[in-house]
Amino acid sequence: MKFPRASGVLLHPTSLPGPYGIGEIGPEAYRFADFLQATGQHLWQILPLGPTSYGDSPYQSPSTFAGNPLWISFDLLIRDKLLSKGQLKGFPAFPAGQVDFGPVITARLAILQKVCETFAQRAAAELQREFVGFCARNSEWLDDYALFSALKDAHGGVPWTQWEPELARREPAALQAARERHGTEIRNVKIIQFLFEHHWKLLRAYCAERRIKFIGDIPIFVAHDSADVWANPDLFFLRPDGHPSVVAGVPPDYFSATGQLWGNPLYNWEAHKAQNYDWWVARLHRILELVDIVRIDHFRGFEAYWEIPGGETTAINGKWVKGPDQDLFDALHARMGELPIIAEDLGVITPPVEALRDRNDFPGMRILQFAFGNDDRADEFRPESYPAHCCVYTGTHDNDTTVGWFRSEAGPGSTRTAEEIAAERKMILDYLRTDGHEIHWDLINLGARSNANIFVAPLQDLLGLGSEARMNTPGVAGGNWQWRFAWDQITEAIRDRFAYVTRATGRRH
Repeated sequence: MKFPRASGVLLHPTSLPGPYGIGEIGPEAYRFADFLQATGQHLWQILPLGPTSYGDSPYQSPSTFAGNPLWISFDLLIRDKLLSKGQLKGFPAFPAGQVDFGPVITARLAILQKVCETFAQRAAAELQREFVGFCARNSEWLDDYALFSALKDAHGGVPWTQWEPELARREPAALQAARERHGTEIRNVKIIQFLFEHHWKLLRAYCAERRIKFIGDIPIFVAHDSADVWANPDLFFLRPDGHPSVVAGVPPDYFSATGQLWGNPLYNWEAHKAQNYDWWVARLHRILELVDIVRIDHFRGFEAYWEIPGGETTAINGKWVKGPDQDLFDALHARMGELPIIAEDLGVITPPVEALRDRNDFPGMRILQFAFGNDDRADEFRPESYPAHCCVYTGTHDNDTTVGWFRSEAGPGSTRTAEEIAAERKMILDYLRTDGHEIHWDLINLGARSNANIFVAPLQDLLGLGSEARMNTPGVAGGNWQWRFAWDQITEAIRDRFAYVTRATGRRH
């Protein structure tokens, strides 16, 4: 699908400011939409919308269909009389600049539990009808997810492979008994999912009125400890005990000398094909109910994926295995028509991957931080080589901020030597004819002026923040996904400058 010339900002809802420990899809999100409109942006890019689990990563979710309950707006709950201000008395005072996930999760879920307990009494009749309709429309995934969530809580949060064998194997009698035993908990999960969707769709409508579209995100793979795998074991390569026989990752690359061991179970593509790819059709239908455009993370895995034996501690001993390739997309196009997809085509990209991307008319991605170093594809990442049909970023959620990247030094965890860093920095300064004191604006201007139809900058780069604001460091287990901004960081000068760049480069319309 071809996209018009436009620009936007990458900001996950987690990173919105507010008093309740984590970003919400309420008033602060509307205010951010107003900022986007004021600067002429037409795109708000986010990360996956699902609930998070161990490691707090949006790319490791217990469901590819569900929404993140942590973003439900307390202010909107109060407005709808589902929550009182009195019920928030004693709510902890969390740090403003980052998410302290453990305590935040505990505190917020306790509040949502109170909302669920009184939903039948407090919710207006129209909202009650909407809830019933939501449950009916989404039963295909919601029933399994609600039962999975209730059972996981009942088992102290352990993976489903550690439940009673009859539940792990989904024996019908055991499932029915569990539904009867955990009826209240199952209904509460459904209420929370309804409230998430209700608040999200209000925000999306607000953005649509301002001609702002959401770019969503789905990872190609799903978490092993998820309702998706538990409810559909035949669609994945699992051992008889339920554990993955092979897992996903990528070989050594820019980010890691030992590759990345993601640990996701790999798809049994023959089983998917036998079902006419119904699960993938349902997955894309669901995300496109919530966003306008979908970035598929690790697109190259559809052509061939890095298969790592289960039990490995690094990704080194993997091998490339052929994926479903065009067969999957033929099925998707036949049932869904033209697909508004951005292909994340980073990493080890081969001519067959490029052919798959181009055959389906999906724009790929260009990262300006990759344009000046020793990356094998560095030439492709410089603007003079861009086709119009692509998306350019200063960096992504997996990159350091532009300022942090430019100032980085060699050391433990670095994939670059001091000599490589020095050479890269010299090339940047020569190429841009700059002294680098506003390197973030240098790259923003470079991306906005480029031929690419879509330009996106992470908010951290607009604000000129360093590595302290990095969203994620691949291969590092802790300390990720925590950054939040404050409104006083978005100065009038930044707003006006960004608006000017957007207008001057023909991206405001």
